[in-house]
Amino acid sequence: MNNELIITENEAHTEHDNSSPFIEANTEKLELETIQREHIIPVFIKDNEPVISTPEFIDIAVGVTHHVFSGEHVIEPNIRVSHPIKGRIPEAKHKSASELLDHERTIYYERTAFVIQIPSISKTVNGNTLALTVGGIKAYNLDNLNRSKGAPEHFKIFVGFLNKVCTNLCVWNEGFCKTVKVSTPRQLEVAIFEMVTEFCDSGYFEKFGFWDQLGELELGEQQFANLIGRAKMYQQLPKAARDKLPDFLLNDSQISSITKEYYSNPNFGNPRGGSISLWNLYNLFTESNKSSYIDTFLDRGLNAHQFMSQLTSALVEEKEFWFLN
Repeated sequence: MNNELIITENEAHTEHDNSSPFIEANTEKLELETIQREHIIPVFIKDNEPVISTPEFIDIAVGVTHHVFSGEHVIEPNIRVSHPIKGRIPEAKHKSASELLDHERTIYYERTAFVIQIPSISKTVNGNTLALTVGGIKAYNLDNLNRSKGAPEHFKIFVGFLNKVCTNLCVWNEGFCKTVKVSTPRQLEVAIFEMVTEFCDSGYFEKFGFWDQLGELELGEQQFANLIGRAKMYQQLPKAARDKLPDFLLNDSQISSITKEYYSNPNFGNPRGGSISLWNLYNLFTESNKSSYIDTFLDRGLNAHQFMSQLTSALVEEKEFWFLN
């Protein structure tokens, strides 16, 4: 098994790196230039001062990424948006929607997610290439815009790895995925810079034993069936009962998707049934997470990693685990 960190210019540096969606549900792909040119900027209601705009957030993240990884190949951000907020200019207030001209329409998107791949920093794990990725999420619904400029604005930022065979995002906690509250672009820049540099200094490039371990452990078909059944039950448990169990944030339709992909996924499934490695199972989890809305996508991605860590411990230490009972 190839476990070496690859820091080279390679065939991965193609436009294909940025072509596949890392999140799908209710989103569309947009270019940064389009957002900068065509989207209006929300404001704080009390003083009409602008918020830190989505393109400004992305620009800052791109700048930090280029600075920290100077000399590496950095791909233009892959941006997905959802929840459009539509409007029109005052001069067009009496027109029907079908009569509106392009310049009379206004729009911005309430929620945006983006990833910036650095494919020249990658690692092969269980036969899959994982490319280092910096990303962020902005959801204006988390901000209180009924205030004045200077009120906290919420941004989710993360560093992780993108599985290039399926564009599934592998993220984990421990300081490398966080929600920050800032009131100026400079504060946001500092927060992203500190997170990325802490990640680089943490030694995580050398500590991929957990990912390798997932490829070495398996669930039998009966264990997989038990896990799926318990996951379905988990959704309906009383809160007091759920509080005693590990968190499992994927919803019912995503659990059904995992079951379907167990048989049909060309990269991580098994058309004949039978055992499945924890690495493949983890990727079925992250594949199903692509159907999450932007504001829940990162939380569920983190939870998938945490759940797999708990499952791994239970198998290695032969401990009882409710989801396998």
